Amino acid sequence: MSIKSIAAKLFARNIYKKTQLWANKPVATQQAVFESLIQEAQHTQFGKDHHFDRIKTTEDFAIQVPIRDYEDLKPYVEKVVKGEKNVLWKGKPLYFAKTSGTTSGAKYIPLTKESMPYHIEAARNAILHYIHETGNADFVDGKMIFLQGSPILEEKYGIQFGRLSGIVAHFVPKYLQKNRMPSWKTNCIEDWEAKIDAIVEETFQQNMTVISGIPSWVQMYFERLKQKAGKPVGDIFKNFNLFIYGGVNYEPYRAKFENLIGRKVDSIELFPASEGFFAYQDSQKEKGMLLLLNSGIFYEFIKSEAFFSDNPKSYTIGEVELGVNYVMIISTNAGLWRYNIGDTVQFTSLTPYRVIVSGRIKHYISAFGEHVIGKEVESALQEAVEGTNIRVNEFTVAPQITPSSGLPYHEWFIEFDSEASGEPDDMDAFAEAIDNAMRKQNIYYDDLIVGNILQKLVITKVSKNGFQEYMKSIGKLGGQNKIPRLSNDRKIADFLSENL
Repeated sequence: MSIKSIAAKLFARNIYKKTQLWANKPVATQQAVFESLIQEAQHTQFGKDHHFDRIKTTEDFAIQVPIRDYEDLKPYVEKVVKGEKNVLWKGKPLYFAKTSGTTSGAKYIPLTKESMPYHIEAARNAILHYIHETGNADFVDGKMIFLQGSPILEEKYGIQFGRLSGIVAHFVPKYLQKNRMPSWKTNCIEDWEAKIDAIVEETFQQNMTVISGIPSWVQMYFERLKQKAGKPVGDIFKNFNLFIYGGVNYEPYRAKFENLIGRKVDSIELFPASEGFFAYQDSQKEKGMLLLLNSGIFYEFIKSEAFFSDNPKSYTIGEVELGVNYVMIISTNAGLWRYNIGDTVQFTSLTPYRVIVSGRIKHYISAFGEHVIGKEVESALQEAVEGTNIRVNEFTVAPQITPSSGLPYHEWFIEFDSEASGEPDDMDAFAEAIDNAMRKQNIYYDDLIVGNILQKLVITKVSKNGFQEYMKSIGKLGGQNKIPRLSNDRKIADFLSENL
């Protein structure tokens, strides 16, 4: 065992103990965060506009400050982008994380000197919790890679702009610099396919022990590696035993990954976003990710079923229940106030508070009142492939409201791993298995099938790299971009249908 791995274990034990201090007093921790945020922002323009000096309780806060999405907050953000101080948070932000919104065009999410450290610490602590629980620390001596956006930043009015992953690249600790891959030059390549090819060339002969990124894009990297070597990734990187991911549920990809790797590897799930780092998987034994209650973020939760009603009730951490689908609302030390990030979560544990990401409040299907969410389609697909050789590269689901004949239905667009005999032998039986799993999870969907409002789902097979072609067509190939699991319209479906 190396000195570095011994030090990692000692550091991991220390961080674990510190985590327990706040995790064991969640309500008090969140109350302290809330009071600090209100106090620190009293003299900002936003604080004055919303009378922060009068806010004493979370109930006052809910009355004084309406829930906002980016479009609602945009007038304040635009002032900050133009260089004004003390607008949403004291002073100016250090950075703006620039993201591509679906309805608002480019979005600029502020990162402040108070919020930025938590992005770095959370990713680090996720790995340290893994080390503490498993005792596995040998990987710290090998090479690590994170497939991310370009670290090249722009500057305007004294504030730097860029992708969050590119900004984070500037904060890699010195003790990891020698282990980190790819090179700075390769990381700066903008074209995603060219970048992947360059990463393959750089890493092919290296002792890679940790690989991280969004599963769909890591899959592309693995496929290029396997194509180059003619053998599984696990044979190329014999000491690769830890995959770190975020952004999407890994389960639909797991069988495909194990085939590409040639064996099972441990995994750690993260829940990061430009708006904050919200949770990470703190245990290999427990379901869900530890919600970070001491990271400068005050959380509120609104039941998804009530979200679009007038004045829906918000719940603080001490009031949430297990298994309920909540829209997560955040207020942060980067100046986001009662901000709807669009994600929905469910609690899997209340001691400590752990969550899973169940979907997006705007990504659902309810063309007939069924309100199908992302977690349901992912779980149904996982159940249908379990115990089979079927492997799925990517999928999305959309309603078909006006079929050429017969009843409407949910159309599942699935790209199978045909090269590894990963397609179903009987497509109808596979569709039936998914449909049955959906009906067990969603009583509204079941009622529509029973009532002859919908026919059973239909699978449309997508050609190889069909989803990549779609992402390329909208300028979102690679990086942190993800295919929506669900759409209540047929924008994605129509593209895929035309390019089968």
